[in-house]
Amino acid sequence: MAWRTMDSCYGSNDVGSVLLDQPFKLWSKIIDTVSCGGGKRPKKKSESKNLISLPQQPRSDKLSELLKQPERWENEEKDEDVRRKEEKLEELKRVAKKLQQQSSLELVLEGTTEVRRLAKEDSQARTTLALLGVIPPLVALLDAEDPTSHSQIAALYALLNLAIANDANKEAIVRAGALHKMLKLIQSPSDSANLAVTEAVVANYLGLSASDSNKPIIGSSGVIPYLVKTLKDFDGTSSYQTKHDSLRALYNLSIETTNLFPMLETDLIPFMLSKLGDMDVSERILSILGNVVAIGGGRKAISNVPDAFPTLIDVLNWTDSQGCQEKASYILMVMAHKSYGHRQVMIEAGIVSSLLELTLVGSTLAQKRASRILERLRVDKGKQVSGNCGGGGLSAPLCGPSNQLKKSLEEDEDDGMISQERNAVKQLVQTSLQNNMERMVKRANLPHDFVPSDHFKSLASSSTSKSLTF
Repeated sequence: MAWRTMDSCYGSNDVGSVLLDQPFKLWSKIIDTVSCGGGKRPKKKSESKNLISLPQQPRSDKLSELLKQPERWENEEKDEDVRRKEEKLEELKRVAKKLQQQSSLELVLEGTTEVRRLAKEDSQARTTLALLGVIPPLVALLDAEDPTSHSQIAALYALLNLAIANDANKEAIVRAGALHKMLKLIQSPSDSANLAVTEAVVANYLGLSASDSNKPIIGSSGVIPYLVKTLKDFDGTSSYQTKHDSLRALYNLSIETTNLFPMLETDLIPFMLSKLGDMDVSERILSILGNVVAIGGGRKAISNVPDAFPTLIDVLNWTDSQGCQEKASYILMVMAHKSYGHRQVMIEAGIVSSLLELTLVGSTLAQKRASRILERLRVDKGKQVSGNCGGGGLSAPLCGPSNQLKKSLEEDEDDGMISQERNAVKQLVQTSLQNNMERMVKRANLPHDFVPSDHFKSLASSSTSKSLTF
């Protein structure tokens, strides 16, 4: 009975197994649900077969197509670029072939016009046309017998465009013998028809002279006297552009030292010094003089021109053109360094005050050059003092009755010189500041009777210049 009661309380083995199996079955269902993808009902075989028969991942195919599209576009662009280059090359070949038709002047002129057009703005076309051999027939066209000069003008401008930013073409044009043919053209009797030829020839000389390897060849070809003549143009037959091109070509040629000697054989130096003051050409002229001053003959040619030093010293006061100030100070610095006589002429021309002002208001480069000139002049002054009072023997008493008196006299003299120089510097500072204030007034459109404040004047009067060499 007791056993039966225990049986009834705890139940049979089947009941116990059910109670124990329930938690395991629950966990089993959870695991099956996760592993089967969220507890969805299992698909039947027929449904599975139907799904397999449908196209797989259509979205993936579209994405793949979209990813391949840029590659297709790139290939199409490459093909288009290759096609355009092939067409361009065929066009250039046709043009070069026209220039080879020496029996037909009309075809040659047509090809020349096309070369000028194609080479104007296309750097690759310039290189390709030169490789196709267009330069020799263009140079040969300069000898054509054309009373109107149309053939020569067309050839000149075609060569000019071929030489733009292309040193290889510049050198090839010179090697083909263009220099002497051009010179022959401009040496012919002048008339109204040849003015265009002159402009084209000078423009070509300017372009060709930009190449360093061409500079000595052009200088020795005899073109420098003609460029000087075109620049001076006393008969008024050259245009404004032609004159500027001549000046720029002369500057390019002056960079080569061997070209300075034929320049000095002309009257270029006096003419350029007479033109200083024309702001359109002054900086270029000073650049040429800066190259000329490098040789002794150039310095002599400059010093032989009347009023050359006063003219150059006056440039130091051009506060509105720092480039001119820097170049003029360089020329004067070189000449002062090389010759004591030139330094004395500079002092007589009043260079010291201009240099002092330049050290205050000039650019950094101009200040440095002005300081070097002042230092050179100061050394000369020191030598003169030591030469006058440094003798020995019987000449010693001429410097004073005693060493103590001599020393006191020298100190008084030095103090007087220093005080005078300080006063001069103060006056220069005041003048310079006043000039700057007037320029600022003009630029600000203030009234002409504008007076600076007392504070500004006090700054000017109390200013010192310890950086000066004196």
